[in-house]
Amino acid sequence: MMLTESYRDPFAHAFADIAELEVKSAAPRPTLRARRTTADRVRAALRVLTGGLGTVLSHDEKAWASITFSGTRHEVVFEFCGAEAVAAGEELIERLPDHEFAIPGQLVADATVTAVDHRFGAMERLQVTAVLLLLEEG
Repeated sequence: MMLTESYRDPFAHAFADIAELEVKSAAPRPTLRARRTTADRVRAALRVLTGGLGTVLSHDEKAWASITFSGTRHEVVFEFCGAEAVAAGEELIERLPDHEFAIPGQLVADATVTAVDHRFGAMERLQVTAVLLLLEEG
């Protein structure tokens, strides 16, 4: 014998009017984009200096730390092909050491050009290796 007895249909909600139901998954989902890393931000800042005319051949990032500071060292190799692109590469060489970078959460302590390979001929080509030393703010 049951102590409580209910005559209510336990499945009534399953057969309810569909218009009364709230569907939460019908709203379009926002598209997710990948979070930009510090390396992405460094490449983007250098691309601005080159006017978008250089091609990144390689980018090496190494973490480092001392007793008082921590950060990363970025070595980026750019290639510039053609007279206009080579002029942009020469502009990068000239402006990089004095450029004020705006990378969130990072302070660019040093930015130098460590290697330049300039080839003349029918297709002028310039390869520039830039090294940036970043310190974490905070």
